[in-house]
Amino acid sequence: MATLKVPSTVPPPSEDCEQLQKAFAGWGTNEALIIQILAHRNGAQRKKIQETYYEAYGEDLLKDLDSELSSDFQRAVMLWTLEPAERDAYLVNEATKKLTASNWVLMEIACSRSSDHLFCVRKTYHAKYKKSIEEDVAHHTSGDFRRLLVPLVSAFRYEGDEVNMSLAKSEAKIFNQKINDKAYNDDELIRILTTRSKAQLNATLNQYNDQFGKAITKDLKADPKDEYLKLLRSAIKCLTIPEKYYEKVLRLAINKLGTDEWALTRVIITRAEVDLKRIAEEYLRRNSVPLDKAIAGDTSGDYERMLLALMGHDDA
Repeated sequence: MATLKVPSTVPPPSEDCEQLQKAFAGWGTNEALIIQILAHRNGAQRKKIQETYYEAYGEDLLKDLDSELSSDFQRAVMLWTLEPAERDAYLVNEATKKLTASNWVLMEIACSRSSDHLFCVRKTYHAKYKKSIEEDVAHHTSGDFRRLLVPLVSAFRYEGDEVNMSLAKSEAKIFNQKINDKAYNDDELIRILTTRSKAQLNATLNQYNDQFGKAITKDLKADPKDEYLKLLRSAIKCLTIPEKYYEKVLRLAINKLGTDEWALTRVIITRAEVDLKRIAEEYLRRNSVPLDKAIAGDTSGDYERMLLALMGHDDA
């Protein structure tokens, strides 16, 4: 359920590259032209544009975008232009750096991507940063966060719909037992969460609900200030109902005193070709305000136009 609108006939990459060169030429940059091209091309087309640009001009398109643009608009365009696995590798690397560290971004990428995509992210990371994701995540996290995040980023889950109901029943009991014992970092609990398919996890959580009369996320709210519990709850949400997880990230980003542009950019850019339509529907249901309206009210200029274009606004 993507929102990205790609024209039915797309010009050849060489033509797009010529137009981008024009956008960079002379005094001032033609931001509208950059949006018109890049915000209406899918991942494969953007990759081809990057390759053709280098062949034609001997320049790296990303470097040119970096020097021509600025601020939140620059970050949005740069992240969008990257091929999805490369983008996620970049975001993971950024999330393991001291000044931009974020357990949330690591969890989000590990939990909301398909197994094949996450495998590509790990390979890309390896090639680009000469280290493994597991190595960097382990190095930059500690304690319970490390115990949860390292197996999450190294997961390769089964992607099918088959579900073992007796397993779901028994693992719902294990979850309940560990939560009652306040053993939130228990190996068994983490093993189930980091190895089971998303369909299997959904079945287990439904069983939990049926057997114990409430959602597991409610039972994990024992200490609302506990950051590890917050991350654990969000991982469960992100694995099983990603649109609800992302709706909350957007709501918090927009309703903050001063917008959290990094979170806003990340969600729109990484979900535009995946499930942004579903996230927008969830946002409307939860907030009674359309997501595009909320974004327009909270952002401005080229940054606003870029985000709205990725939400499928033809006039952007």
